[in-house]
Formats: sequence, structure tokens, C-alpha cells
Amino acid sequence: MTTGETIATVAVVGCGTVGASWAALFVAHGLQVQATDPAPGAEARLREFVERAREPLRALGHAGEGRLDFTSELEQAIDGAHFVQENAPENEDTKRALLARIDRLAPPEVIVAGSTSSLLRSRLVVDCVHRRRHICAHPFNPPHLVPLVEIVGEDDEVVQRAVRFYRGLGRHPIVLRKEMPGHVANRMASALWREAVYLVEQGVASVEDIDAAVTHGPGLRWAIFGPHLTYHLGGGEGGIEHYLEHLGPSQARRWASLGAPVLDDATKRALVDGVLEEAAGRSVGELERARDAALVALLRTLVRR
Repeated sequence: MTTGETIATVAVVGCGTVGASWAALFVAHGLQVQATDPAPGAEARLREFVERAREPLRALGHAGEGRLDFTSELEQAIDGAHFVQENAPENEDTKRALLARIDRLAPPEVIVAGSTSSLLRSRLVVDCVHRRRHICAHPFNPPHLVPLVEIVGEDDEVVQRAVRFYRGLGRHPIVLRKEMPGHVANRMASALWREAVYLVEQGVASVEDIDAAVTHGPGLRWAIFGPHLTYHLGGGEGGIEHYLEHLGPSQARRWASLGAPVLDDATKRALVDGVLEEAAGRSVGELERARDAALVALLRTLVRR
């Protein structure tokens, strides 16, 4: 395959939650997927997930009928693939060894995209010969619905090829200028959750009310504009410059008061009890279905704006 050819066959290595979601997206865009996972029962779980994902993907206009093949052999999954999406467990040694194997099997021009939420690309590719073709492509769960893909690489041409590929799948890739543990989105999500846990630890409000403070408040705005543009609007006609000049000091005071919670047994118990109370008897599967239905409705609304 040359860099100018269309990507038609994708190897999905690792078919857990993230890998299965990627596979569903690829199939819905008419691609041939060659999936592999050594776990017992992996194929049945993968096919069940892909079938379940068809309806929400069709609602978003992704109704392709790609082919889904499964093999327990990594070599067979890589053979003939134009792109590799790796989704092994978040363990540095495991991923490092797996990427080295993939590097030996895939032709040098094939991009190898690793899904990692916190690990550094530079540490994962040290045993690879063709390091420049390796990128981190971190999706946000679930990847078949949430468009964000965070890309980290060292070769601009490889990165831009990956950007074009993901955009063709209806994703919204962002490119990091330097690697950082947790990339961009997980760092911001972790910062928010740290403060949410701190508020629970301090007994400020219930888990349910803290969640509601996000979903019924700034979360609605964040689905439209990110934090910087949101604060730009917060400055009125003067925009972000006015905001920083007049309200920046109050923001700095809030930063100084942010907490550093300790995940001791009492805090963990409070979080578990609070989340179960908020879930109100709904299973994880039921919550996932409710989330996905809401995501589809939200995405369809945002596309129209």
C-alpha cells in the first residue's frame, strides 16, 4: 500500500470496550475489519457489540455494511491491513511488547495507532524499528459515538494521514504538539473529577447534586463551546480580555481553593454509595443505553447548528 491509497482494511487488535467500539465504527463506514483478541469468548462479545451499535450509528447516518472477520492469530489480523488500531489493556509492558510484534508484521508504510489514555507514546515504541509510523490515537468512550480522537506522533506526514483517515469516519481529531500523560481531555476530566471527589469528601453536597451541577449547568455549555470560548462569552462585549482583566483575580482565588482529596476508605465508600443511589437501581448496561441514546440526540442537534 502506498500513502496515496485508500484505507479499506483495518486491523483491530484488542476487542474490549474500546476495540469493539472502534470495530463498530469501521464496519458502519463500510471498511473491512480484521479483529483479534486472545481472550476467551472475545469474538462473541465483539459481534454482539457491533450488532448493538448498528442502530445508533444508523441514526447518525453511518449505515455502511463493512465486513467483520475475527481471528485469534495476530499475524492473520495484520495481514493485508492498511491501518492498525491497537487497543490492548492499559499496561506499558504489555503494549510495548505488542507494538513491537505489530511493527515486525506490518509493512513499514502502514500506520499503527495505539489507544492509550495515559501512557506516553515515546515509552511504548522503544522496541519498534519503524517508530515514526506509530502514533497514539486516543478516543473518548464510546469511540463509535464520541467524535474526539487525540493524536500524538513524531512524523507530521504520518499524523496528517491519520487525521484525514479519522475525519473520513466523522471523527474530530486534535493533534498534540507534545506528549503529555493523559493527553488533553483526560487531564481536564481528571481535574474536574478531582474537585468533584473533594466536594464529596468535604460533605459539601451529595454525589447526585454534584453531578447535577455539571449536567444542568456548565456541561450544557461545554457541549457547544470549550472552556476558553465559554469564558470569552463570560466577558461580555469585551470578551476574554475583559474577563481576564476584571474576573481573572476571582478565578485565581478559586484555583487556590481547589482541593486535593484523599481516596481513603471513607471517601471511596461515600462515592460508591452516592453513585449507587444516583443510579437508582439501573444497571451499567441500562445506563450505557441511556447515555448512548442521549449522545445520538445531542450529536444530531449539534450537527444542525
